[in-house]
Amino acid sequence: MTLPGEGEHMTATLDVVIAGGGRVGLQAAVMLDDRGHNVTIVERDGERCDLVADEYVATVIHGDASNPEILEQTGIDRCDVVAGLTGEAGLNLAVCMEAKQMNDTVRTVARIDTAAKESYTRFVDAVLFPERSGARVAVNEIVGSDVQTLSDVTGELDILEVRVAEDAPAAGKTLSEVRFPSGTLVVSDENGDRVARPDTTLSPGERYVIAVEPAVADEVMNLLRG
Repeated sequence: MTLPGEGEHMTATLDVVIAGGGRVGLQAAVMLDDRGHNVTIVERDGERCDLVADEYVATVIHGDASNPEILEQTGIDRCDVVAGLTGEAGLNLAVCMEAKQMNDTVRTVARIDTAAKESYTRFVDAVLFPERSGARVAVNEIVGSDVQTLSDVTGELDILEVRVAEDAPAAGKTLSEVRFPSGTLVVSDENGDRVARPDTTLSPGERYVIAVEPAVADEVMNLLRG
């Protein structure tokens, strides 16, 4: 795969190797397959291999992805991305580092078991912490539909879609009239098709996309929800 900036566009269809056919690995494979990418899953549990194979979303290889001989069977020298998605952070890191040794242009992604990702990003291109995403989805369901977390691509910063309550202090006012605390950015207007401007009105019952730092989240919610 040619990387952006090397004179060619990024390959539309990716060849992806996933270590781990568990819950996270299989769901990732399903979504990648839906988007037209080619997926190979390496799974060391034989019964799990059978279950994954029955989904018809990936080529399945039975074995330990940290074994170089098994990794070679995936066509690692030609693949675009290797993702270590097992439940063992150390194994995921090992697979990614081995893959990089065998193909120095491959992109590596490792599932980790801690929100402190800095110690891992020295060795892999990207990390993910599914438990964090799962917690955000749980909170969305707990609090209902008026405040929804939209993204997990940021660190502590939350990207929210908030419905303005009828009796909220900010309801009916323009952004220039509302004194949001530092650490807040209203991103979109009520239709979600324009970037918010100083004259954007926070209409009661409408939804707006907002970026907010945790320290001021309560204050922002008080302004928008009352």
